[in-house]
Amino acid sequence: MADISREKLESRMLDLLEEVCESDAVLSHRDEDLFALGLLDSMAAVELLVRIEDDFGVSIAPTEVARTEMNTVNLIISQVEARL
Repeated sequence: MADISREKLESRMLDLLEEVCESDAVLSHRDEDLFALGLLDSMAAVELLVRIEDDFGVSIAPTEVARTEMNTVNLIISQVEARL
């Protein structure tokens, strides 16, 4: 999966986030705190981590990254990209 382009990664992550958050608002709020916006909660965050592992083969433990390092769309994409 390491050969995935940034554009393809972003596209797939945006689709995934839309599904997990059950809202297309993630597309227009890429640098805003998804928890503060009410788009993510702790259960959805765990679901997101499981889906990231399933879809990208990237494992991110909930205790591995501070919430502030993975609370926006762009931060989530960057965390996944760094682990590919």
